[in-house]
Amino acid sequence: MLFSELGLSAELLRATQKQGYQEATPIQQQAIPHILEGRDLLAGAQTGTGKTAGFVLPLLQRLKDSALAEQRRHVQVLILVPTRELAAQVGESVRDYGRYLSFNSAVIFGGVSINPQISKLRRGVDIVIATPGRLLDHMQRGTIRLNDVETLVLDEADRMLDMGFIRDIRKILQSMRSERQNLLFSATFSKDIKQLANELLNSPMEIQVARQNATAEQISQVVHPVDRNRKRELLSHMIGARNWQQVLVFTRTKHLANRLSQQLERDGLSTAAIHGNKSQAARTRALADFKNGDVRVLVATDIAARGLDIEQLPHVVNFELPNVPEDYVHRIGRTGRAGLEGEAVSLVCVDEKKLLADIEHLLKRDIEQVIIPGYEPDQSIKAEPIRNGRNKQSFQGRRTSASRNGRGRSAPAQARRGRSQNNRSRRAA
Repeated sequence: MLFSELGLSAELLRATQKQGYQEATPIQQQAIPHILEGRDLLAGAQTGTGKTAGFVLPLLQRLKDSALAEQRRHVQVLILVPTRELAAQVGESVRDYGRYLSFNSAVIFGGVSINPQISKLRRGVDIVIATPGRLLDHMQRGTIRLNDVETLVLDEADRMLDMGFIRDIRKILQSMRSERQNLLFSATFSKDIKQLANELLNSPMEIQVARQNATAEQISQVVHPVDRNRKRELLSHMIGARNWQQVLVFTRTKHLANRLSQQLERDGLSTAAIHGNKSQAARTRALADFKNGDVRVLVATDIAARGLDIEQLPHVVNFELPNVPEDYVHRIGRTGRAGLEGEAVSLVCVDEKKLLADIEHLLKRDIEQVIIPGYEPDQSIKAEPIRNGRNKQSFQGRRTSASRNGRGRSAPAQARRGRSQNNRSRRAA
């Protein structure tokens, strides 16, 4: 189906053509008509399917058609996202698709000075793209009002819940009028997401263009068994021997991301690392260098699994498997986007066999295992426990029984621990 068949204005069609798009993707074909009608929407789509345009285009159309657009500028559309990178990229999409329309937008996230954001908000904006933590900061300062918001978008909603943002989201919802359009986009439909949808959405249309927790068919997936202390050597070997010019590598921790980046640099590979401890300027610079080819290898933690939008990224490597199986889907979804082919490689040591089994159970398929000659695993090495770097929170944001974590913590101690983890997640965004 062509964009011209979806009821969009000439200005928006001109913008999509300038971006090189004429045919709408399945999520765009299904979402755009319902959003134009003002319906609430619960949408699940594989990453790289064009979902951002699927909600940005109709919202710009509704903004153009609204009589309020001619009045004093105030926030009519609020788009909440989990990470700074995703906020910046959604903001870029809003600017690109709305280049021939008259409106103001603001992108709000932490890690940068709040003063330019305050100045922009005071001048008046129609659309705000924000991470929850920084948005709450503005609300507490009185520099933004949300009582006139007509459409709320929760993008990557499952990631926001995983990062512990549910309390922030509820605070934000309390400041908004109940009569509004709500759009919830999620890569996976967990029980927590369905519970949030039941609370938030009013008679929603439900769209899912790929089966739950599916990976794109055009992504080839392979596991290379290897000893834990030879992973870096094997990674350098593959990048050189296979002449990979652009590869995104995932680790579980910030410390390892930094260390691996330094080691690959010593191997002669131009490398950068991005994670929550990096300043926003450093993260933006590293991503820009990776996109334009100045950096060959980008090492990232899971904070980047949802926020990175890199056209034609050919290779993703799981240097370490994620603790949460769903994160595997999000990680490898950085490649194979918009119908293009991609390759996802996982370097798996004996410690990670249980993590691999959990991923295969989620995918309902086995991933091919190929041992690289010269890197055969030493069968005498015993598995070591993997520290769970991410304690997945319940929808309520805390655990209520000491027995549930097997360590005998009291409920208050667990609650304090959960709040500490959630605060770290918010600071990362």
